[in-house]
Amino acid sequence: MKKLFGTDGVRGVANVYPMTSEMAMQIGRAAAYIFKNGRQRHRIVIGKDTRLSGYMLENALVAGICSMGVDVLIVGPLPTPGIANITSSMRADAGVVISASHNAFQDNGIKFFSRDGFKLPDEMELKIEELIFSKKIDSLRPTATEVGKAYRIDDAVGRYVVFLKNTFPKELDLTGLKIVLDCANGAAYKVAPAVFEELGAEVISIGVKPNGININAGCGSLHPEVISEAVKEHRADLGIALDGDADRVIFVDEFGNEVDGDHIMAICATHLIRQKKLRKNTLVATVMSNMGLDIAVKKAGGKIIKTAVGDRYVVEEMLKGGYNLGGEQSGHMIFLDHNTTGDGVLSALQVLAIMRRTGKTLAELAEVMIPLPQVLVNVRVRERTDIMTIPQVAALIKGIEEKVKDEGRVLIRYSGTEPLLRIMLEGQDKYQITTWAKEIADLVESKIGGK
Repeated sequence: MKKLFGTDGVRGVANVYPMTSEMAMQIGRAAAYIFKNGRQRHRIVIGKDTRLSGYMLENALVAGICSMGVDVLIVGPLPTPGIANITSSMRADAGVVISASHNAFQDNGIKFFSRDGFKLPDEMELKIEELIFSKKIDSLRPTATEVGKAYRIDDAVGRYVVFLKNTFPKELDLTGLKIVLDCANGAAYKVAPAVFEELGAEVISIGVKPNGININAGCGSLHPEVISEAVKEHRADLGIALDGDADRVIFVDEFGNEVDGDHIMAICATHLIRQKKLRKNTLVATVMSNMGLDIAVKKAGGKIIKTAVGDRYVVEEMLKGGYNLGGEQSGHMIFLDHNTTGDGVLSALQVLAIMRRTGKTLAELAEVMIPLPQVLVNVRVRERTDIMTIPQVAALIKGIEEKVKDEGRVLIRYSGTEPLLRIMLEGQDKYQITTWAKEIADLVESKIGGK
């Protein structure tokens, strides 16, 4: 069992264990030790989002990495997928992202990419933890010229903008499109507007004035209602909302209706199937995806493989099976033909390319998938007990599963980043599944609920 790392790195309240500067330095030391590969000088890229605590953790990581004789390349605020891209393009030994993604500003996190731009497997994270807690490397102290140096990469934003534009078909542009863009006051506040504007779109940008504490605050992909209202107000063609580290994206169509990750996967997968470019005619999604996605892809002649929740598990399955498209309902989309991890801006460009090629609006494209009614209820818990070991809860869930049978499903899982139990139900009757979800939530609350 991992003590520090969750489903997406180490995460918590900044300046509270484990997200302290002391632990960040230890993580930096352990990672530097692991990523040394025998070359004369070793380099690790460090980037971050716009949180106030990013300065504190960045400096601690730099100190830890340099203390092990490894150089650091500092890129400053840049989307998570941008750091993955810079890591691989500069042939660095690893990349580090300081971000808590869609969480509020007081949280922060640390996650890693290997030199090829992919997130670390569980085994590597366990090795980092083992080195920290065993204190095996405490005595390793390079001196004199063997101590690492830190360099700032001033053109990181420009490099990444060029990379993103090159993923858009060269024969197309965005001239005539009016886009509302919400950058969540996060890592993409410079990159995203530049990309869409340079491709010719008229961009109405919001969430592009970060101050260290307003990241994700009433904006971004968790609040699509913001771009919904703006799209209607400005009579825009669509809205694009990113989260704090810009690895996910949520859209709204020209009428202000939300178009989530499942719809985007349906649009992209069916288009690639028609183009004979979806490898093995297979889309990789997670167990959270709506059954309507399965129906849409199957109708187009494809199939879906489901993984556990977390874009890292989607990518692992894609690499294992040789697939090129995967994603999550939350808006993480992985286009392995272009990048190694979820990329909100890149995903938006792929959708815009389909709009241009087909001449269809986003609302018209989204009709490819009709979602089944779905209800998600979160219960804050004090402990992560296996709920199927609680007799009353297990009996209630099994009873509901019997009733929905093949026309719906019940999915219960713990959040990988917060003390929450997520209760998701799908079915034909929205009122009925809402009632059942509340029954389960109330019972769980009475057994293991937290404040």
